Amino acid sequence: MERNVTLDFVRGVAILGILLLNIAAFGLPKAAYLNPAWYGEITRSDAWTWAILDLFAQVKFLSLFALLFGAGLQLLLKRGKRWIQSRLTLLVLLGFIHGLFFWDGDILLAYGLVGLICWRMIRDAHDVKNLFNTGVILYLIGIGVLLLLGMISGGATNRSWIPDAANLQYEQFWKLKGGIEAVSNRADMLGDNLIALGAQYGWQLAGMMLMGAALMRTGWLKGEFSLSHYRRTGAALVCIGVVINLPAVVAQWVLDWDYRWCAFLLQAPRELSAPFQTIGYAALIYGFWPQMARFKVVAAVACVGRMALSNYLLQTLICTTLFYRFGLFMKFDRLQLLAFVIPVWGINMVFSVIWLRFFRQGPLEWLWRQLTARASGVSLSNTSR
Repeated sequence: MERNVTLDFVRGVAILGILLLNIAAFGLPKAAYLNPAWYGEITRSDAWTWAILDLFAQVKFLSLFALLFGAGLQLLLKRGKRWIQSRLTLLVLLGFIHGLFFWDGDILLAYGLVGLICWRMIRDAHDVKNLFNTGVILYLIGIGVLLLLGMISGGATNRSWIPDAANLQYEQFWKLKGGIEAVSNRADMLGDNLIALGAQYGWQLAGMMLMGAALMRTGWLKGEFSLSHYRRTGAALVCIGVVINLPAVVAQWVLDWDYRWCAFLLQAPRELSAPFQTIGYAALIYGFWPQMARFKVVAAVACVGRMALSNYLLQTLICTTLFYRFGLFMKFDRLQLLAFVIPVWGINMVFSVIWLRFFRQGPLEWLWRQLTARASGVSLSNTSR
């Protein structure tokens, strides 16, 4: 089957875009991911960096990746139950290893677990409209749970929002030291993440996957609609998303990132805006693809998308080495950390372009496919891409 280069590019944009937010998770304490005032005060550069990323990137690229993951599940249906279940189970195992032994910000475990549920829902949905609407409902349930958590939360600031000096020192200690201490802390975080996945985030993740599967089934993610449709749709959806999220960004700033409001209630507009902007970004790429495809950097990003798994884990390898092994953790502010993003992007692109000159798949994609074939008992000759 001929590859959809535009879809590869969108996936590459998602993988590279995720690093815009993950770089703060690598270089700063866990509390800093959502709270720019995690240390009690905030500089103007930190505030503006947070605001711009919150408006245009936070949740958006993760949602885009979830959308494409669901689209991939739709494409995998023809491979059969054994292949899909084996593939997703291996992803769960890889995510568990990644989250426990390498980095506490893993997303692979969550995608694998939710995917094991969603692929059946996609398979059994005979009407594409109902499939999309089910995704919307699941996503809204996740936002509803977030609001409920905000309403029942106490007014006292949680240490996970503004950690004290002892907690910051301990987090720095175990991340830089590594070893059993780090594994133990990552295991605790893994447990917390699984609880959050089951209670709240999993609903939204499942919703995005079902929407992605529906958009693939209609041909929308295959580029089968007109360029003008994609351009109009993309511009409208991105504007809607910004209009929904902007008041919440301003409100968080005005409230000085108060825990109860900003950790829960004012997260909801961002989460609500994410599907609009996510689908809008994809639409704009499809709408302007003839113009974009001329540039070599676009082809390089498409190569990153073909090797999404390898490049996601490569980002972990590079960033954990820089911040934990070389001791750069907590040495830079939010704006300064963005300076690390472009070089890592460059490594992702150069690695992908060179690798795909000699091989059809990325190294981990190849291994994942081989292990899936062995686990499912399916011949690779019958599952060629």
